[in-house]
Parts: sequence; C-alpha cells; structure tokens
Amino acid sequence: MSASGIGTSALLAFQRAIGTTSNNIANSATEGYSRQRTELSNLTPQFLGGSFQGQGVQVDTIRRISDDFVNTQLRNSISDQSNAELKASLAGRIDDLLGSSSSGLTPVLQDFFGAGQDLANDPTSSAARTVFLTEAESLAERFASIDRRIEEQRDIINGQIRTNVDEINSLTEAVAGLNREIVSKSTQGTPNDLLDQRDRVLNQLAEKVNVRITEQDDGAVNVFVGNGQALVLGGNNRELVAQSLTGDPRSPDIGLATSGDPVNISRFIQGGELGALLETRTGIIDEAQNTLGRLAISIGAEYNQQNNLGLDLGGQQGGDIFGIGDPSVRGVPGNNSEDVPDVEFGDVRDLTTSDYRLSFDGAEYQLTRLSDGETTTLDFNGGTVAEPVDGLVIDVDDLGAEEGDQWLIQPTRYGSRDLSVEMTDPGRIAAAGPSLQASADENNTGMATVDGVEITEEGFDPGVLENPVTVNVVDNGGLSYEVNGSEFAVDPAGTEIELDGWTLTLSGNPDAGDSFVVELDRDRPGDNRNMLAMNDLSDERLVGGDRTFGDGYNSLLANVGTRTRQAQVAQESADAQLEQARAQREAVSGVNLDEEAADLIRYQQAYQAAAQVISVSNSLFDTLLGAVRR
Repeated sequence: MSASGIGTSALLAFQRAIGTTSNNIANSATEGYSRQRTELSNLTPQFLGGSFQGQGVQVDTIRRISDDFVNTQLRNSISDQSNAELKASLAGRIDDLLGSSSSGLTPVLQDFFGAGQDLANDPTSSAARTVFLTEAESLAERFASIDRRIEEQRDIINGQIRTNVDEINSLTEAVAGLNREIVSKSTQGTPNDLLDQRDRVLNQLAEKVNVRITEQDDGAVNVFVGNGQALVLGGNNRELVAQSLTGDPRSPDIGLATSGDPVNISRFIQGGELGALLETRTGIIDEAQNTLGRLAISIGAEYNQQNNLGLDLGGQQGGDIFGIGDPSVRGVPGNNSEDVPDVEFGDVRDLTTSDYRLSFDGAEYQLTRLSDGETTTLDFNGGTVAEPVDGLVIDVDDLGAEEGDQWLIQPTRYGSRDLSVEMTDPGRIAAAGPSLQASADENNTGMATVDGVEITEEGFDPGVLENPVTVNVVDNGGLSYEVNGSEFAVDPAGTEIELDGWTLTLSGNPDAGDSFVVELDRDRPGDNRNMLAMNDLSDERLVGGDRTFGDGYNSLLANVGTRTRQAQVAQESADAQLEQARAQREAVSGVNLDEEAADLIRYQQAYQAAAQVISVSNSLFDTLLGAVRR
C-alpha cells in the first residue's frame, strides 16, 4: 500500500479513536455509562523487495470496558442497600408507635392495674368501680388504637408491594425488549450503548428485588428471582402478581403468573425493596399484631375467668368484663368446599403468636404451625372435635371437606382489635370472694349440727351454688346422703360431705330424714378477696405460660427494638458496601477525564501526523508527475 493509503488508514482510525474519546468525555457524568476504547490492529503486511512492509492500521472494534463480576457485585450491593434502608425505615415507624408514651400500651396497662388496686382498697366504692371499668375501656381502646395504627402501616406496605410488583414487571419487560434489540444488532457489532442501557435497567431491577443474571451465547440475559423462578428468558418476560394466595385478604402474596393459577413465590423473595416489605410485614407487622392480640385475649380471658369466680355487690356470681373475638378462619383460594371449621379458644395460656394452616388429605386433618413448620395430626377421638392444640379447639362437624382443602387460621391476629368491655354496671364487678354458709333444718330430729362449711377447691365456681343445695340424710346408720336427688355414702369414720369443690362438716349423729342447706354467703359487702386475686393476675406468668402481661408487651417492644437496631446497623454496612461497589465499578468502567484528555491529545497528534503523511505523499506524487511532464 502506498504512503498515501497508509496515511489514510491512520487518519480514519484516529478519527474514530478521537470520536470514541469524545464520546467518553461527553458521557463522563452519565449514570451507568461504561467507557469505550477503540481497538486498533495493523493491516497484514505486504512482501516487497525481499521484506515485509506494513500496510497501515485498522479499527477492530469499539470495546466496552466492563467486568461482569464487578457488575454483579454492584447489583447485589444495590439490592442489599435498598433492602436495609427500607427495613430500617419501616421498623423505626413500628418501634416509635409501640414505644411512645402517648400511643403505646404500657401507660394505660399500668392505669388499669392501678384502678384494680384502688378498688381492692375500697370494694364498696361506686367511684372506684366506675374508674375500674373506665380504665378497662381505655385499655381496650388503646389495644384497638394500636391495632389500627399497625393496620395503617400494613396498608402502606401492601400498597408499596403492589407498586413494586408493577415496577418489576415494567423493568423485566424492558430487559426482554433490550435483549431482542441487542441480539438483533449484535450481528453488526457490539451495541455498547444498549448493553449499558440494559445494565442500568438491571440495576433498577436489583433495587426492587434480588436477582440472578445469566448470559446466553447470543448476548441476551436471563433474569431469575427467588429460588430460581425465571422473570426473563431471552426476549420473553413473565409477570408477577400481588394477590391473596393463602387466604389472608390483608396480606397479598407474590405470585408468578402462569397459564393457570399464579404460583406463590413469596417465601422465596429476597433482597431489594420488595424483600424488605415482605420481611417487615411478616417479621414485624404480623408478629406485632399477633403478639398484641394474644396479650389482649389473655387479659380479657383471665380477668373474665377470675371475675366469674367472685360475687358482685348484689351477691351474685360475677360475669364477663371483656368481650373477646373468635379466631379468624378463612379458606384458601381453590378449596373444593366453601365451609370453614369452627375454631374456638381452649386454654388461652397455651396460645402462641403463630398463624396456622389446617389441611385435609382425604383421611386426616393436619395442623401446621407456620412459625416453625411443626405439623400435628389432629386427634378427634372418634368425634368431630379435636384434642386442643396450642390452645385451639377445632370442630370439623358438617365441614364437607375434600382432599386438598386448606384453611388459614389466625388465632390472635385480630385479638387486640376485637377486645371490648361488655360490662356496663360497675356493681357487677365481683370484688368479693365466694363464701359459704350452712344451716340445719329446724325440723331435724337427730343430734347432728353444722360444724362448718368451706371451699376446698382452688378456682371454685360459685355457679354450682347459684341455687342453695339441700343435703338429705337417707340412712343414718350407713351415713348415706342424698344431694339434689343423687345418693352417696360418706366415710363412717367421719361426717364430712365433699361435693363440687366444697365440704360440709357435721358433728353429732343425724337421723334419717334430717336435712341441711348449703348456700352462698351473699352478704359480704367489704370482702375484697376476689379483687385481690384479680390484681394478682398482673404478676402471674399467664401469657404463653411464661410471661406476665407487662412482660408480654415488653418482649414485643424489645423484639421490635432489636430488629430496628439490627436494620439500622445493616443499613450502615450496606451503605458502605454500596459505596465501595460503585467505586470498584467506576475504577473499571468509569470515565477518567485526565486519561481521556491525554488520549485526546495523543490521538490528535497521531491524526495530525497521519495528515502530514498524506500531505508528504501527495507532494511526492506531485513532484513525480512534474518530472514526468518534463
């Protein structure tokens, strides 16, 4: 090739190199731009005059400077940082809500306990009784208020989940479209700017959810989420849906759209904003509501039970102070039967804070505790009511279940919302403990007298003596007695009659036909024994069998506080890691203006030199033509 041709090849090559450098400088502030480099190589030399002579230069490609490993690290860091930042923000909101003196539970719980102490000090005071019911109403309202505030956060999270799902679908559609365009244009060369654009979209996708990327031979990428569920395969994308798939309408699940019903992949979603939203909803929102619900149910049930063991101002057996809601039971979408089992509370001290899944395999019912996956096959003992499990009594009578049917049971989810004060009459507070009195019939002919009557069973139910009980002597020789139509014998060595938690003691010998009456002593206006027992409930470990009422709430505060601090620490770490990952990416793919300026000068000088080569070649050619013309 002539000197002119060599110069021309150099001129064109350095012109493109200058163009590439100029493009780098122009995009130095463009987010996600990867610097480019013009790759040059010498043309094949030609054998002339016994040696090989160079033929100039050519542009092989405009190479995009990028490192897949560094890009992957950056995406992972973006996902981790957005996840940690959102979790810290969401956890902080719940922590502020529960720990606030104006919106938390601790102050009103202490006021309620204090009102009980005041009532025990003056059990006949109508003012103290009214204050006790007022504080009970304040407690129930505070439970409901906290529940409403938590539900507001749930609504916000659910809205963000739906928004994230829509954005993820838009981003995966964009990736699939870019894949198609990249594959189409790769036959003509490497579409560097399209690759940068796709990386920017993938980074935006990583901000929403943690993804795994694999590249195909044709240049397209596949995008996987969760446990290997494909969102993008080449030029095609699959959409996510946010809808209830487990029976809980207040907690939409994440489903992968298919030709049939969506596949629930919520438990596989990790990282990014979507992962943070799901983790917060399950680990903090659900846990907070379930824990508060269990506490509300425990307080209501224990105070109701104790009040039913005492006597009110009128000497009547006490009734329920609080109203308690039933466990929530919903069928899972796709069930063959629309019926739901009847679920009631057994011993509330056995309640957990978990939700449950009840499933029927065609022969047996299995109850799975969702918090740890423990499954129990229910024992119905030949009937329709199962033996209690975790404080739940399940009745499947007339359920009409078919194989594969499932139900979501949330025993405590709405406990704080449903707690109410049913008692309206302060006089119905049963401050007095049950006491008994017994008397001999004035027409008795025997020598037996009442030596005493006492309650011998802890937790004695005064309802068994709502009506006086008459003890009739049937046979004085064998000491046989009849009580309410039932005849029984006592130990001849003594005259103690034990029945339904009370004991009547006689002295002397009764005659057949003698009778004795046992009844409640209803005239004890200053008695505060049952109110003292009610106050003692605050110090007993009744919540889950191992916590007091105060401990039950404090453990929730501690749990949420710990999660909040962990999220804040994780955010600080994720911020630092993201900054480092961006620096690494910038070091590999970023534009260094000093280097580009140096390259620009170098290419400019080379371009000018190439132009000089052409000029010299032309001058020589003109000289040659002039010599020929002579």
